[in-house]
Amino acid sequence: MIKIDRLHINHNTRTLVDISFEIKNSLALVGESGSGKSLTLKALLGLLPKNLDLVLKAKDLQKPISIVVQNPFTALSPLTKIKNHFEVDAQRQKELLELVELDEAFLNRYPSELSGGQLQRVVIAIALSIEPKLLLLDEPTTALDSDTKDVVLKMIKDLQNKLGFKILFVTHDIESSKIICEDMAILKDGKIVESGKTLEILSSPKQVYTKTLIQSTFKNRGYRA
Repeated sequence: MIKIDRLHINHNTRTLVDISFEIKNSLALVGESGSGKSLTLKALLGLLPKNLDLVLKAKDLQKPISIVVQNPFTALSPLTKIKNHFEVDAQRQKELLELVELDEAFLNRYPSELSGGQLQRVVIAIALSIEPKLLLLDEPTTALDSDTKDVVLKMIKDLQNKLGFKILFVTHDIESSKIICEDMAILKDGKIVESGKTLEILSSPKQVYTKTLIQSTFKNRGYRA
């Protein structure tokens, strides 16, 4: 279990994020834009801007930590073949593509020759190439259609079961969290306002803000709230 005893981000005496949480296996950190999700990820990766003050107290936050970003179309250089985005040898590249269910022929293609779903699989393979202890997912299916989105999330879950890394999944799409995360924390204005088992929160949310997120997700997916 990874335990973040305190993650505090401050700018000119203004608190931007002040949270604590545990990642037992897979945790969804859910909130709207501006809630502090991206700042949290940057803090864990050590990529916060220098003008922000950080306090990070954690237990068992083991490295390496890797990330899958939200837009695969901008994650890779369009002029560079897939194989040259990896920093591992050719044999390991083939093994990684097999993990994400892509043929080794994709190694000699350019990103522009791949679909969004294929590109995101490549990004996942690159993220796994360093054998992470913790995989950060930054809205990894935002640029994908709904069918491809669910396939990619289920694949990530299968990979976690096979390889044993932990997951922190940040998203505004609260409904998709149930595919991949056992636990959930709701983030609002840099604070966690509700946390617990994912299915329990989805079925019986306690906070009005959480209910609003659920209703918004259903509406966007064409469901009835």
